[in-house]
Amino acid sequence: MLSFLSSTIWGSSQSQQPIPLPPVETHNVETAAERRPRTLKHLLKANHANHSIIYHNLRFHNHCPHILGSAYIYGATPEHMTAIYDKEADELEPWHDSPAEITQDDWRDFLGQRNYQRAYVDFFEDQLVKYGYDWRKLVHHYMFEGEKPLVNSLISGLAHPLIHLGYALELSSRTVAIEALALATCFYSFLHKYLDDPSYTKASTFKTDSPLNILQRVAADSRFDGLFDGPGLGNMDVLFQKHEAELLEYWNAWDLSNPGEQFEQSQRAAVALLVATHNHQDQKYDFFLVHLLTSSHAVRILLPLVPAKFQISLVRQWWLFTLAVYISQTRPEIKLERITDYDVAGRDWKFVQNGALNSRWALDAHYVKATRAMKEAAQTWGDDSQFFLKAALKFSEEFNSWGGFDALGASDVN
Repeated sequence: MLSFLSSTIWGSSQSQQPIPLPPVETHNVETAAERRPRTLKHLLKANHANHSIIYHNLRFHNHCPHILGSAYIYGATPEHMTAIYDKEADELEPWHDSPAEITQDDWRDFLGQRNYQRAYVDFFEDQLVKYGYDWRKLVHHYMFEGEKPLVNSLISGLAHPLIHLGYALELSSRTVAIEALALATCFYSFLHKYLDDPSYTKASTFKTDSPLNILQRVAADSRFDGLFDGPGLGNMDVLFQKHEAELLEYWNAWDLSNPGEQFEQSQRAAVALLVATHNHQDQKYDFFLVHLLTSSHAVRILLPLVPAKFQISLVRQWWLFTLAVYISQTRPEIKLERITDYDVAGRDWKFVQNGALNSRWALDAHYVKATRAMKEAAQTWGDDSQFFLKAALKFSEEFNSWGGFDALGASDVN
C-alpha cells in the first residue's frame, strides 16, 4: 500500500488547491506481489475481459470493481473476493460488439451511446500506447482537457462514472481507469452543460453555507409538492425538463466561500440523506440515496488529485446530483436525531467491518460501499461526536435490502 505524494497526480500542487485535503491511502494492486493484491488484480482483469460494463438492456452498471475494492480495503481474504466475483458474475453479461469502431477523429461523435461501450474500451486501451502506457496521463487528457471535458458529466448514469473513477484511483488500477473513461463517454448527457456553461451559475434568492439547511428548505418547498406519483429515477427527467429554475435556485444557494469546511458538511449531509431518512427497521434503505453517499466518497478520493480548477466544480456537480435525486425521491424527511441519538452500545468500526465481510449482506455491493464511505469520512474529518460511527452502526444493524424504486421495480435499475 502507498500514498500519493503531496503534489497531485495531474500536476497541481497541494498549496494551489481550493480544497486542501490530503490524499487517501491508495493500494497499488497492479504491481504488488502478495497473494491478496494479486487476487484482486486478477479478478479485476477477469471482470474486465469477461463482462460488459453496462448490461441488462444497457440499463445496469457493472459494480464488480466497487465491491471487490471495498472488500479488499476492508481486509477481505482471497477466498472472500473470489466469492464476490462469482456472485457478481452470475448476473453480469458478456461483451457485445459495437456498431463500429471509434477513432481519435470521431470519439466525441458517439458520446452518450451506450451500445458503443466495447468500442470505447477498445479505443482507450489503444490510446494507452500514445501515452506510454501511463493511464494517469490518458485519463487527464480525456477527462480534463478540451472545451467540454468529460469530468463535467461524471454524475450522469447515476454517478457511476464518478464512482468508478474513484475506485480506479484508490486501487491504482489501469483496468478500472479504462472502464471509468468508457462509462464517462457512454453516459455523457445534458448534465454537463450546467458546469460547462457559466450562465447557469448565478445569484440565488438566498445563500447559506449549509447543504443540510438547503435540503430542509427543499423539503418544505410546496413548489415540489405532487410532482410525482412516487419515488423513482424516471422523475429526474421531468424535474430537469419542467422545474429546472427551481432546482437551480437551490443549486446556486450553496455558499462555497470556505470550500474545505463546506465539503465536510456535504459529506455529513450525504450520510444523513441515507441514514437519517430511514425511520424504522421494517423500511428498506433508499437505493438512489446511497449513490449520493458513494459518489461523495468518490469526490473525496478525487479532490486531492484533480487539477485545482476542477475541484469546486466537482463538488458543485455532486451537489446538483444530490438535489436532483433528493427531489426525485420525493424529499424524505431528514431527522438528524435518528443518528445523533443512536446508541453505539460499546461497538466500534470493527463491528461495521465485520458486517461488511461476514454478514448476510457481505456480497451486496452497495451495502459494503456505503459502510466504507462512512468509515473513510470519519477518518478524513475525525469523529469526536461519533456521527459517522453511529450512522454506520445504525445502517449495518437495520439494513434489510434496498427500496425507493418506482413502478418498474428494482429489476430495472442497478
